[in-house]
Amino acid sequence: MKIETLISNAAAEAVKALYGMDATEKMLQLQKTRSEFEGNLTLVVFPFVKAARKSPEQTAEEIGKYLQEHCSAIDKYNVVKGFLNLSVGQGAWLQLLEAIDKDDSFGMKQADDQSPLVMIEYSSPNTNKPLHLGHVRNNLLGWSLAKIMEANGNRVVKTNIVNDRGIHICKSMLAWLKYGNGETPESSGKKGDHLIGDYYVSFDKHYREQVKELVAQGMDEEKAKQEAPLIKEAHEMLVKWEQNDPDVRALWEKMNAWVYAGFDETYKKLGVSFDKIYYESQTYLKGKAKVEEGLAKGLFERHEDGSVWADLANDGLDQKLLLRSDGTSVYMTQDIGTAEMRYEDYPIDKMIYVVGNEQNYHFQVLSILLDRLGFKWGKELTHFSYGMVELPNGKMKSREGTVVDADDLMQLMVDDAYQTSMELGKFDDMSEEERREIARIVGMGALKYFILKVDARKNMLFNPEESIDFNGNTGPFIQYTHARIRSILRKAENATANFSLTTLHSSLSEKEIELIQKMNEFGAAVEQAGKDYSPSGIANYCYELTKVFNQFYHDYSILNEPDEHIKAMRLVLAKNVAKIIKNGMGLLGIEVPERM
Repeated sequence: MKIETLISNAAAEAVKALYGMDATEKMLQLQKTRSEFEGNLTLVVFPFVKAARKSPEQTAEEIGKYLQEHCSAIDKYNVVKGFLNLSVGQGAWLQLLEAIDKDDSFGMKQADDQSPLVMIEYSSPNTNKPLHLGHVRNNLLGWSLAKIMEANGNRVVKTNIVNDRGIHICKSMLAWLKYGNGETPESSGKKGDHLIGDYYVSFDKHYREQVKELVAQGMDEEKAKQEAPLIKEAHEMLVKWEQNDPDVRALWEKMNAWVYAGFDETYKKLGVSFDKIYYESQTYLKGKAKVEEGLAKGLFERHEDGSVWADLANDGLDQKLLLRSDGTSVYMTQDIGTAEMRYEDYPIDKMIYVVGNEQNYHFQVLSILLDRLGFKWGKELTHFSYGMVELPNGKMKSREGTVVDADDLMQLMVDDAYQTSMELGKFDDMSEEERREIARIVGMGALKYFILKVDARKNMLFNPEESIDFNGNTGPFIQYTHARIRSILRKAENATANFSLTTLHSSLSEKEIELIQKMNEFGAAVEQAGKDYSPSGIANYCYELTKVFNQFYHDYSILNEPDEHIKAMRLVLAKNVAKIIKNGMGLLGIEVPERM
């Protein structure tokens, strides 16, 4: 049983015995004792003062005395106003360490067939361009959130919706037809998504030239944007696509296949994957049908021009367009169709959309509409809204070809990790193959940690140079600590053989107790991260645990400790710190090397 549970149960008994009061779980919250006071855990006694009919100090004193006499975990106590500071005994800490040591997945829960089924949507790329830095943050948040939800005992389905239809796709297709000369990923040596992205940029370049030319001839700029031959041809191609024109569809399928192959390569490098991928080309018609069904039931209304709208006035919002006057769908319609398909495929209990904060209103409306249409999770859907990633030189623009490409960024991080490690002499005794693999792990760890340690709701500035630092709140700092511990354990492989922590009679130091207590907080950190949908909570916990270990290791020797029992206990401590670091970083999708 966890120390906190043991003490909470004993405190409940104390309140019942002393004051005849049945204390609720909410009243019995324990918190870590503040560093300026003696003790490990603090119980706030104000909820019991009324029943005790005594001052907070007297109430705390009585409860403290009862706990010292009746709870084996409590060694001593002190009272500061209405706060009861409890010092946990040596034996209880050792028993806790032993419990942590026996549990490979300490702090994480396992799902079963009855566990809630949570679907998490992330990535959502367009097939007219490669993934960029914004997609990197989206994918890392989605993957980490899936791992955190699993660690909280949920079954999870990771899903992606690919935006594979629309005018933006036709722009790339048209530019390739006009300027591509049959170029392919094989003939150019480019990844398919990069190749198609180049033609999206090419379309915009030629389109701007045409607009500029029409304006020079005296046409109004807004009209010129509509009358430019290229944009007209792109719209004609979109109509043909909608009408299932065989040539347009064949070209669309060929170019999309190039893009998907490129995406798969990027996802693999990023370390993310999906259980199910949906495509807008397959969901938009389903959405239209669902809207027509809602219209027939009187949930929506058709205007004189034939367009279909949802009146959201009773929800404090305005009217929302669902079908245009020509019958074509909008993004909202597609999301309704995707929801319908997902609901048919899976018995979802919870739906989480990982999408940037510019779509906050969209998901507010989607939740209302899905609820109206009878989806049981519609009202409770969660929009995991995150801020934008910016660079020291400003925002990204796809059409102008100034995006920070995900593949280029990942390669830069790995190259920087290799160079930094070489300069610090960390690769001196390694083969080139091992150097490359560790550079990959460290470079990707630096990228992922730098992004995930920031509160997802905030905009962030990504600085590659700051992220690859072997000191401070960075991925490489935590990875290096793990590698250091694994090195210590390799040097002392036989030291923990036939050893039981319960045979230890020596006193634990304050630093050792602090380390056990910090490890014990992992479960609470995982639970809170699940409640808050917060990968940053896990990142910050991993950093705090790493700091506490390094402070302990600075003050105490492990391998050179003369007392074999203490040495063995410290090795068990170190082994479990490494285990929790590995598991915690795993929830962020970050690998930790055995050596660095």
